[in-house]
Amino acid sequence: MVLWVGVDDTDSLRGMCTTFLATEIVRVATKEIDLIGYPRLVRLNPNIPWKTRGNGAIALRFGHGAGTPQNVGWVDGRPIRSFARARGAEDPESLRPLVENLVERWSAFDDPTTNPGFAILRRQPSPGFYWKAVRDVVSVNEARDVAQGLGLIRGYKDERGVIGAVAAVAWRPRDCTYEILTYRDRSQWGTRRDVVPESVVAMDRAFASTFNNYDYENGKVVLAPHSPCPVLFGIRGDVPHELPRAMARLRGESPERWLLFETNQGTNDHVRPGDWSLRPRTATSIEGIVATAPRTRPGGHVLFVLEGRGRVTVATYEPSKQFRRVVRGLRPGDRVQVWGSVRDEPRSLNLERIRILALAEDVVKVANPLCPECGKRMKSLGRAKGYRCRNDRCRLPAGAAIARRNERRVALGVYEPPACARRHLAMPLKRLRLRRPHIRTATTVDASLLG
Repeated sequence: MVLWVGVDDTDSLRGMCTTFLATEIVRVATKEIDLIGYPRLVRLNPNIPWKTRGNGAIALRFGHGAGTPQNVGWVDGRPIRSFARARGAEDPESLRPLVENLVERWSAFDDPTTNPGFAILRRQPSPGFYWKAVRDVVSVNEARDVAQGLGLIRGYKDERGVIGAVAAVAWRPRDCTYEILTYRDRSQWGTRRDVVPESVVAMDRAFASTFNNYDYENGKVVLAPHSPCPVLFGIRGDVPHELPRAMARLRGESPERWLLFETNQGTNDHVRPGDWSLRPRTATSIEGIVATAPRTRPGGHVLFVLEGRGRVTVATYEPSKQFRRVVRGLRPGDRVQVWGSVRDEPRSLNLERIRILALAEDVVKVANPLCPECGKRMKSLGRAKGYRCRNDRCRLPAGAAIARRNERRVALGVYEPPACARRHLAMPLKRLRLRRPHIRTATTVDASLLG
């Protein structure tokens, strides 16, 4: 039997990171008790307006380990070992002083938006609570209710961190990825990071199971954050034992510590498939027909209207960079599947990924038809009403207009934003190719189609 420890909302935009607190809890706790399984980093609903950055919570398991341990980290000058199984039973109160002390020591209490919370539970709450927390909005009272009788919970300030703490413990993976997170020496916090781009590219090409390391389209390192938090860089992938070797390939600033997490990143867990209710603060995947030609708004944002079991404006914003080319290439009549988050005001779907399922013909009217009797240009009778000759009574249908069929500048397939613009939970096409090789994918539109 293990004790589950969940923690959330200890960081702020000005610093700290809840995953760093995980390294501190592991550092202290493993002097007396064993770490069981991988530490967990669980991202929750990315559309919550009061989230800090990636809306990530942590979950750790402790007990008396059984079997052969494996190394899952390096903290305070020593390896962190994890056991696959545990024996015996533990009392949640035994870990309370340790967790309480570290949460109170490291949380960014001076930030008004930081509201820490932790849970120490004897077993996991219902997995339904995780799914609601990753796809919807939940309250502190709901978190307390679902964990009732399972152990102890402590919240600070408005206690919002309790939600993430309980949800992280409730996660039972249907799909998972891994991330090795490295941390800077404290003397370097807030200074510019030194991660050599060429070494990131070499590592990315050497380890095919990793993803979201480097943005080749924009020449940017993606695996290192730009905030003043303690993280130096993080490498994500599907094969956990490859990540320490991938870490060793990078050059630049040396990590002071590292920890290997099991995560829900890159799984699309936040998406409610087929949900046309379009409720704000949720994400959905819907299929429909493009109803209007894409238009570019001031600032470079591109919008079009999608029709299906409803009607919604789909928006692609400037930070998505080259991804907007795909959207600009759509035409009315195209059938597409879109993934995105629902914005409240104005109501729209913020695009995260698109699959082009069928292409309509791109037909442009060049001129009115010529009269078959006199050879003169005919006059339009109005939109879709056909044509009439000016000199006699000859009439032709609307389809008789002289038209040009343009070559389409997009192809069938699945497209995503460049790596610098992807969300933590969004499944990258690199993973999709491995899971569903029959689906045609493309990072962006083929250059030959763009002209």
